[in-house]
Amino acid sequence: MLRGMSEIRGYFRTNRTPIYFISPTSFNLLGIDRWVRNFQYVNYFDSFNGTHPQVFVPNERPYHEFESIEDINNYLLSHKEVLDRIGDKGGLALFVFLDEETERLAADAGLKVALPSAALRHRLDSKIVTTKLGNEAGVPSVPNRMGRASTYEELLALAGELGNDLVVQTPYGDSGKTTFFIRGEGDWNDAADDIVGEELKVMKRINCRAAAVEGVITRHGTVVGPVMRDLTGYPELTPYKGGWCGNDIFAEALSPEHRERARVLTQQLGDRLATEGYRGFFEVDYLVDVDTGELYLGELNPRLSGITSMTSVSAGAYSDMPLVLLHLIEYLDVDYEIDVAELNDRWGRTAAADEWSQLVIKETHDEVELLTAAPATGVWRLDGGRATFAGSGNDWHSICDEGEAFYLQVLGAGEYRYPGADLGLLVARSRMQTDGNELTPRAREWIDAIRSQFHGVPLEPAEVAARPHDALAFKA
Repeated sequence: MLRGMSEIRGYFRTNRTPIYFISPTSFNLLGIDRWVRNFQYVNYFDSFNGTHPQVFVPNERPYHEFESIEDINNYLLSHKEVLDRIGDKGGLALFVFLDEETERLAADAGLKVALPSAALRHRLDSKIVTTKLGNEAGVPSVPNRMGRASTYEELLALAGELGNDLVVQTPYGDSGKTTFFIRGEGDWNDAADDIVGEELKVMKRINCRAAAVEGVITRHGTVVGPVMRDLTGYPELTPYKGGWCGNDIFAEALSPEHRERARVLTQQLGDRLATEGYRGFFEVDYLVDVDTGELYLGELNPRLSGITSMTSVSAGAYSDMPLVLLHLIEYLDVDYEIDVAELNDRWGRTAAADEWSQLVIKETHDEVELLTAAPATGVWRLDGGRATFAGSGNDWHSICDEGEAFYLQVLGAGEYRYPGADLGLLVARSRMQTDGNELTPRAREWIDAIRSQFHGVPLEPAEVAARPHDALAFKA
C-alpha cells in the first residue's frame, strides 16, 4: 500500500514496469521520463534526430499515407522494429488516440492499454453526449439547441430564440475543424457539406474567453489541475478559424472566482464521468462570457490532451508530481491512498503560481512544399526579432527566462509541409496572448522567427495530388 504522494512518487522513481507512450511525437508527455523510470516514447516523427535516449523511432519508415493519429499508432504497433523493442517484457501502453484496432494490436504485443476503452472514449467524445452529461452534473453549456438541419431555414428554425449569429458543432472533431460560425446564408453554404446529415449542437455566439483544465479520475475521487487560457483561431498559427493553437498559464488567466468555479465544475464533471466507468485523464474547455460573466462548459476531451504538456510543468506538478502519474497508478497493479480534498486544495493554491505558454505552429499557406530546411529541436533565443539556436535539449523543463524558448520539431528536411500540417511546438516562460485576446508582440516575434527557419521547394501539380494527409500530431 502506497500512502500519499511522497510514496507514490518514490514508487515511480524505482518503477520496473515498462511504460510506452505511443504517438506521432513525444509532445504530450515530454519530460515524464524525468519522473518515471522505464518510461519510453515510441514515435513516428524523429523530433530529436536520434539523440533522446528514451525516444524510439523505427529506422525503416517508407512513405505511408495516414488519415489520423490512430492510423499512425496502429502502424507503429505493427512495425517489426517496434515489436522487437517491446519484446516479451509486457508493460503499459499510453496513447492520445486509439481505436479498437489499436487495442487489438497492443494486446497482441503483450501490452496493457492504460486507458478507458476506445468505445467508451468515443461515446464520451461526442459534443452532444458531453452537453447532456454536463447538464446532469450541474455544469452548464452556452445556451444551445440540438437537432438536425438540411437548409439554412431549418437551422434558423432549430436555433429559435438563439437568433441568427450562431456557432454550430457536429458531434466529433478536433482543433476547431468541425466548429462553424454562421451569421448568414453565405456562411451556411460554405459549411453545409460538413453539417447536413449530422446531429448538431447549435449555440448562441457569445463574446468569450476560452480556458482549459485537466483532471484525473482516481478510485478516490477527481483531482483537478491548473486552469489555463486557450489560444484559438489565430491565422498566424492555424488555418482553422476555431482551431486550438496554444495555451497560457499565468496568475490572471481567469478571475479568482472563475478559476475556482472551473475547478469545482471539473470535479463535478469528473465524478459524473466516473459513474460511466471512466478512469484517468480528461480535459475540459470552458468559455467565459465577457458580457454576462457566466462560465460555460465548452467541450470535453476524454484523454490526454494538448495541454497535458503544460499541466506537467506547472508549479503544482513540482510541489507534488505530474497528474499523469495518478493516471498511471490507476492502471498498475498497486494499492494506494491519497487525500483528494487535500490535493485539490493544494493544486488550487499553486495553480496560478507559475507562468508558461505553448504555441502550436501549423502550416497556414495553401502551397505544398518539400522541406529543405527546418528549425531543430532544442533551446532557441530571441534577440531583435531573430531566433538563434542555443543548444539541443530533451524537453522544456529547464528554460528559465522569457528570452528563450524550447522548440519541438515535427516536420524536418525531406518531409512535406501542406495546409494544416503541424510544423512544430514552441514552449516559453512568457505570455503569448493579451487580456484582449490578441497575440503579444513577443508571440508574433517568435512565430515570425521560427517560420523564417523553414525553406522548401514547391511541388508540381501531379506531386501535390499525391501529397500526404494531415497526421494531426498535435491534436488537442
